[in-house]
Amino acid sequence: METMMKKWLFVSLLTLPLAANANPIELRAAGSLKNAMTDIVSAYQQVGTQKVHADFGPSGLLRKRIENGDKVGVFASANMKHPLALQAEGKGGSVVMFARNQMCALAQPSVNINSEGVLAAMLDPNVRLGTSTPKADPSGDYAWKIFAKADHLQAGATAKLEAKALQLTGGENSAKAPKGRNTYGWVMENKRADLFLTYCTNAVLAQKEVKDLQVVQMPAPLAVGANYGLIVLDDAQADAWKLAMFILSEPGQTILADYGFDAPLKP
Repeated sequence: METMMKKWLFVSLLTLPLAANANPIELRAAGSLKNAMTDIVSAYQQVGTQKVHADFGPSGLLRKRIENGDKVGVFASANMKHPLALQAEGKGGSVVMFARNQMCALAQPSVNINSEGVLAAMLDPNVRLGTSTPKADPSGDYAWKIFAKADHLQAGATAKLEAKALQLTGGENSAKAPKGRNTYGWVMENKRADLFLTYCTNAVLAQKEVKDLQVVQMPAPLAVGANYGLIVLDDAQADAWKLAMFILSEPGQTILADYGFDAPLKP
């Protein structure tokens, strides 16, 4: 996989357009990438001449905006599905997996939980289970993958989890956290859920804001990984390609690793 990505990078560099454009590079990226990608953009603008306008949100909603005509240069999704769909629609070229993440459980201090007891806590009728919104936000889709695995451990668990899950974030009508706040820290601080399934990187950031939250790794039978996909859209200017190359370069991959992502192209 990593050899293929390096080949993609080499071929892309060979075909990199040479003409520049005065307009800002339009970057759309998954909300879980906001902190890391903001630092990547800052680092890129120290070596590049083109300004970058970044907008972050649930990947499914960003894809819908692109399909509806949003002019975007680079799209960084929290899954491979959405950029591959845009590629299939003829809106972009090759898709590369540029980062990996894992799902974790974020729990209130009152919840009695450890890695081995995650399923029991999720199924507890007294525990309010929060997720993001499937289809709109890949984090919700990954939560549903965890639910699907639960039946292998306890018959009927999948249906129970799907029925009780509160889809609190990532949807078009989801309540938004105040500017500057971590969405999941804000949700948990306001006691909207007792247990929330989200990316491990998001859970760590939430815990930095709300110190007494618990971050619990999923046990091996329920573990779900997230592969993040990058695509440059067909009508992107030359500098959009340069930004994409920077994200895949050692400096970009190092920043992703610093925020807890698995950066597959990092030397």
